[in-house]
Amino acid sequence: MTIDKQLILDAFHFRHACKQYDPSKKISDEDFRFILETGRLSPSSFGFEPWKFFVIENRRLRELIHDNAWGAKDKIMDCSHFVIVTVRQPDTLLADGDYVQHIMRDVHHIPDEARKLRQNFYRTFTEQDFALTANPTAFYHWACRQSYIAMANMLTAAAMIGIDSTPIEGFPLEKMNDLLVEQGLYDPKEYKLSVMIAFGYRVNDPREKTRQAFEDVVEWVK
Repeated sequence: MTIDKQLILDAFHFRHACKQYDPSKKISDEDFRFILETGRLSPSSFGFEPWKFFVIENRRLRELIHDNAWGAKDKIMDCSHFVIVTVRQPDTLLADGDYVQHIMRDVHHIPDEARKLRQNFYRTFTEQDFALTANPTAFYHWACRQSYIAMANMLTAAAMIGIDSTPIEGFPLEKMNDLLVEQGLYDPKEYKLSVMIAFGYRVNDPREKTRQAFEDVVEWVK
């Protein structure tokens, strides 16, 4: 299957960090499920999918985010859909942990012998290659990098069907995470906040997209 390359580039030119959303326009259930599905199908290191997406429809929770996340303040009450992306806590991503075993056994359907080999390979990666197990903060950041792959795919998928979006890091991380935990959104032993995303329809057209020249960011090594 192929998709016209210009259509893909057009979507990248269309996409921008939307500053103001039209509260009268809502994304259809079908379209938003499509966007979420591109996040679900996204690649992750070892295929362990260390993320969970929370679609925030509750107005009281949106108001809480509005009052505490400065990057979401001018968007969250007007955008059609708002997503909180969390990642799994380091303790749940250990090679011997239940979650990793569940993914390999029940999702990937890896036979027992091969699963042991993959488990040992992953253990070497987390303990030695990237030295993640000795540094929970580094382990958290590694999981966040996986979640950003999913987010990027959702942003692009949205743009390809004419829907605007805004990736949001504008919040005090620990405070915002604690507030969401206090609201019962997730168990802090399992998940931690990574990033937020607003989706909807723009009010105004953005200024022309600006990027560095191709030659300034690409170097061919022969």
